[in-house]
Amino acid sequence: MRNVLIGLALFGLQTSAVSASSELLKDVKRNPQQAKGMCSDFKTFNENGESAYSKQSIDSIAKSRNLNHDDAEILVTYVVGMHCPNVR
Repeated sequence: MRNVLIGLALFGLQTSAVSASSELLKDVKRNPQQAKGMCSDFKTFNENGESAYSKQSIDSIAKSRNLNHDDAEILVTYVVGMHCPNVR
């Protein structure tokens, strides 16, 4: 019984994390200009020899949007994949 309760608690934590990430992506989907602005930031990183996926870039997005590192990484991956074809 104890293992079942622990499993349910962990599932609940995992579900809330997925839900938060999902809302984060919905915000960008609703506002493509926001994504385009992020692409511009990523291009600047590229011009300076940094990848959009670098720790510095992820940390910058996390700080500017008040996100944890994992959520910022998800956001960067989504935005680059969907909106920034020329960003590496």
